[in-house]
Amino acid sequence: MRQVRGATLLQVGDSNRSYAVLLACVAVDPAQEAAATHWLRQQAPRGTRVNLRPVGQRDGVLLARVRTQPERGGPALDLGMGLMAERLAAPLADADPLACGDRQAEDLTRS
Repeated sequence: MRQVRGATLLQVGDSNRSYAVLLACVAVDPAQEAAATHWLRQQAPRGTRVNLRPVGQRDGVLLARVRTQPERGGPALDLGMGLMAERLAAPLADADPLACGDRQAEDLTRS
């Protein structure tokens, strides 16, 4: 990952290309944006490898569930689920239930 640009906006890419990615399925309260951004920067610092599970697009920006890849024996982490676990985000009210349902969330936290 290249950088955290906001509470739900990430810059993801490799040496050839770069994409803006919005975390799908979660909404961050404006009062929690600074804390959520700080938490994301701690959990996924620059250079962290991530897996994207695209769920759509909004205004030309990719919406995806983003999961860190396990490195150095550490666990994989779904960033949206992590924000919710830390009470820095809430489930997005108009989220696609197929993309953001509990079953898929359980699959991501298990692996």
